[in-house]
Amino acid sequence: MRQLYLCLGYLSLGLGVIGIFLPVLPTTPFVLLAVWFFARSNPALAERLYSHPRFGYLLTTWRDQKAIPRRAKITALSMLAVSYGIILWLAESNVLLVILAIIMGSVALYIATRPQPRDRLENQIPEA
Repeated sequence: MRQLYLCLGYLSLGLGVIGIFLPVLPTTPFVLLAVWFFARSNPALAERLYSHPRFGYLLTTWRDQKAIPRRAKITALSMLAVSYGIILWLAESNVLLVILAIIMGSVALYIATRPQPRDRLENQIPEA
């Protein structure tokens, strides 16, 4: 099972990297999935992702608090809106538009309702 998780971790990470360049493929879910697989197959690889300068804070915040920083929320919601705008412009099927509106709207609602990280909120409150 460990080898399967390791292979799935590499596959997920690869898809996440491809998602950086292809707007159709989401990066974040694949990186989250990769770190989950690596934690069960090779904890050292999971730790490398948790300590990554770009993704580490986001991954540890999600792991520990199930929270998304405000800037990441704004970016994700903006990209969802832009993507749906492009789909509106290019799509010819009303059925496709409705299905994608339901899916993308559900994802947007989920992202918008996640809490902000506690450590960032505590740093914004001045001490008396």
